Amino acid sequence: MPIILASASPRRAELLHQLQLEFEVVPADIDESPQEGESPLAYVQRIAQAKAAAIRERYSQHEVIIAADTAVCLGEKIYGKPADQADGMQMLASLSDQTHNVYTAVVVSQGTTIEGAVSDSEVTFRSISPREAESYWRTGEPLGKAGGYAIQGLGAIFVKRIKGSYTGVVGLPLYELTQLLNKTTVQILE
Repeated sequence: MPIILASASPRRAELLHQLQLEFEVVPADIDESPQEGESPLAYVQRIAQAKAAAIRERYSQHEVIIAADTAVCLGEKIYGKPADQADGMQMLASLSDQTHNVYTAVVVSQGTTIEGAVSDSEVTFRSISPREAESYWRTGEPLGKAGGYAIQGLGAIFVKRIKGSYTGVVGLPLYELTQLLNKTTVQILE
């Protein structure tokens, strides 16, 4: 059964490889701007569903489409990908010595069936000095990462504690994904 990953994220592809599945990467080109007054939870669910729908239009009903979206949030403020160094430094300063939420919505679509789930994880950062934040920015790792950090990379040194799904924080919650896939023709460890 053909599987389509509706994401250009190499981290999501790596996580999907952990399930020993063969798949094709077909990024969805959609507007990912939050809507005014939209909660972080509603935002990630809407974006994941929109990605799945955009790819569904291009394929037959037989393929299994996997789409996901991740948001790093402090309270109701959504931290997207940093626009530049100043933005990235501000994000790390805001997250320093704080507990934030990482919401990842995952949607699996096959035929007319669309199922979704959300992973909600709490990540607590230690205190991050401005010098450390600047040094981290210079590694290039924060570019293109929600919240301006990568828990699976050097950004892990800032993580004091995590409560929830590590793979959800990386960008594809494998527990929730396998529960959804098992409702389709794709069975994990059948």
